[in-house]
Amino acid sequence: MQQIVDLHNDAAFRALGVDLVSIAFDSSQELAAGAAEYGITGVPLLSDADHEVSQAYEVLQWAVASGEPGHTFILVDGDGTVVWIQDYGAPENRGVMYVEPAEIAEQVQAALR
Repeated sequence: MQQIVDLHNDAAFRALGVDLVSIAFDSSQELAAGAAEYGITGVPLLSDADHEVSQAYEVLQWAVASGEPGHTFILVDGDGTVVWIQDYGAPENRGVMYVEPAEIAEQVQAALR
């Protein structure tokens, strides 16, 4: 959840004018507890407990050992079209669960051009 906090507070990311939404397999109760723990406000934390969203966006191809999506970012334009997708959690994609906000902002900015 630190990634959400840091992106939400990053000036360069915020300047892009994109909405940040987090989607996870966690239950609504778990997400609410995490939001309280990390002080997350203003960012929707959505539960994908039935895995429909993860399947629809095909992010399970990078699932970690537990079967959950790794650390995947998706940029969807106003028409609902995916214009950028990047997974970082799978071993073949660096295997990290945190990415510096500046890197995300740079890649999103490039996708918006």
